[in-house]
Amino acid sequence: MTQWWLTPLVFLVSLWLTAVLRRYALAKSIIDIPNDRSSHVVPTPRGGGVAIVISFLASLALLAGKLDFTDVLIALSGSGALIAIIGFMDDHGHIAARWRLLGHFIAAGWAMFWLGGLPPLEVFGWTLDLAWFGSVIAAIYLVWLLNLYNFMDGIDGIASVEAICACAGISLLCVVGGFAQLAILPLLLAGAVAGFLYWNFPPARIFMGDAGSGFLGIILGVLSIQAAWASSQLFWCWLILLGVFIVDATFTLVRRLARGDKVYEAHRSHAYQFASRKYGKHLPVTLAVAALNLLWLLPIAMCVMLLGLDGVVGVLLAYTPLVALVVGFRAGSLEKG
Repeated sequence: MTQWWLTPLVFLVSLWLTAVLRRYALAKSIIDIPNDRSSHVVPTPRGGGVAIVISFLASLALLAGKLDFTDVLIALSGSGALIAIIGFMDDHGHIAARWRLLGHFIAAGWAMFWLGGLPPLEVFGWTLDLAWFGSVIAAIYLVWLLNLYNFMDGIDGIASVEAICACAGISLLCVVGGFAQLAILPLLLAGAVAGFLYWNFPPARIFMGDAGSGFLGIILGVLSIQAAWASSQLFWCWLILLGVFIVDATFTLVRRLARGDKVYEAHRSHAYQFASRKYGKHLPVTLAVAALNLLWLLPIAMCVMLLGLDGVVGVLLAYTPLVALVVGFRAGSLEKG
């Protein structure tokens, strides 16, 4: 367990790199200018999420040969680096949606190859083994998670707070559940994100950008599948802890699809975006996400891990009030009015 010391080091590296990237963005005029689809009103440098990418991937390199799951490190490094590169290129220009999606599936395929596919999962007391089809479903899950993380990175601090809460929560569950070694990678990711959050906390001094948000999405997804190989309950716990983002993004997408919207176009119709406009600032919404994670989702995940609550039942229980919240905030509805 000598790897724990890396977490504060990753935090400090990310903190410093974000400051460097902010100066670079200001010098090169890499600025996010507000428009009618934006949730911010002040021009702000972007691309700070690269600090998360570099600091986390560097920590994986330091761990090479020191952990029992080298294949997972390769899965994380390859898929995360590819998604970060695609996001970085899109941040600095534009990549057509079809080519971005192709790159996303290549990254997901790489991860699934090294992870060995999707393991059998416990569903309502039954063991569900989807064999090769499980790998297909898991690849789609990874692509959706990285894209929804991009969609949900729309107000100051929200994507960082969600990642830190999910990673800290799953690390706690791993330790108390007897899977302490699995806590190392989520903790390192939390440290990398926390260094960036110092600069991104409302009011943000730099934005994450697609390179950082897409990277976070696929890394969290790969970590959840790694956990599934150790414990089916841990996989359901990951889904519970990521519930705020999964519910808001999925509900919004389904509603926009049903209306015939072009879902690849930018919009401001997620529940968190309606909420930030209602309250006139980002901070209350970002803090509410943290509260939902710590006071609602984490306790349910604890019940799944420690008290024998069925994982699927836990997910349904966790998501039900979240669905009510996004409906109440009109997620996916037309932005007028």
